[in-house]
Amino acid sequence: MNDKKILSVLLTLFLLLSCSNSSVSNAGSLLWKVSGNGLENPSYLFGTHHLVPISILDSIYGIRSAFENTKQTVGELDMSDMAGMQMQIMSQAAMPEGVTYSSLLDHEEEMLLDSMLRDVLGVGLEKLGMLKPAVLTNLISISLFQRFYPSAASAQSLDQYFQDEAIRLSRPVMGLETAQDQIDLLLNIQTLQRQADMLICMVKHPDLLKEQMDDLQVAYHAQDIDALRELYDKEIPDDPCPNTDAEKNALNGDRNRKWLEKLPAIMKEKSSFIAVGCLHLPGEEGLIEGLRKLGYTV
Repeated sequence: MNDKKILSVLLTLFLLLSCSNSSVSNAGSLLWKVSGNGLENPSYLFGTHHLVPISILDSIYGIRSAFENTKQTVGELDMSDMAGMQMQIMSQAAMPEGVTYSSLLDHEEEMLLDSMLRDVLGVGLEKLGMLKPAVLTNLISISLFQRFYPSAASAQSLDQYFQDEAIRLSRPVMGLETAQDQIDLLLNIQTLQRQADMLICMVKHPDLLKEQMDDLQVAYHAQDIDALRELYDKEIPDDPCPNTDAEKNALNGDRNRKWLEKLPAIMKEKSSFIAVGCLHLPGEEGLIEGLRKLGYTV
């Protein structure tokens, strides 16, 4: 398990974290046209899933035309400086000095985690124990996704594809967040103990993870962002591993509000193809309703 693999996993995290229904049904729609409110040319909003093959674009009506008719591409993160992001991520992914999994988990839990790591990643805590629990959570989750859906796991994400295409066409690429913003979201909004508790809960309930992945795949391929959002908001009876409302708000609501402050100026400057995780589109606090409230036709 090398640094490049760890970086790849971290950069694909932000849908799996990171599709209340809005007042207008959004079912069957991943691509949205944004016009009006003084825009000379429309922009487009597209909900991505970071772990599906590029071939899904063939089933999304109008996606190629929407991309071709814009002048810049906007993502959650500008992914052009991968080497710099790798250094930044790896500098913050390590456990603080003096903190070990023995101090965060009991002995039985530590052995269970070590066994899961060996089964899924081929190496155990002797190699990976220096990494924070949130990193291990996502290494395991994404590696299991690739095991469950080998044909769906693409070497290139939809987000990376559109940014690469923009660069090929000599178009600007910009991010709504910095690498540090996303590192903070992944590694710093929870205490290490909370991260460890969520990690071991996932390890103890792999069937629940598989069920969630299956539901996610079905809803995304149906292009039903309301169904994706319902999965995210769904309260499972006796859920052993629930996220808190504060954690969910940090992943979506707070970020959407910050993006809605930036998007009007971005779209006014150039018609934009905006590709972000599909969970950010629906809901009363989602980008679709947020842009409508700002006076745009979506």
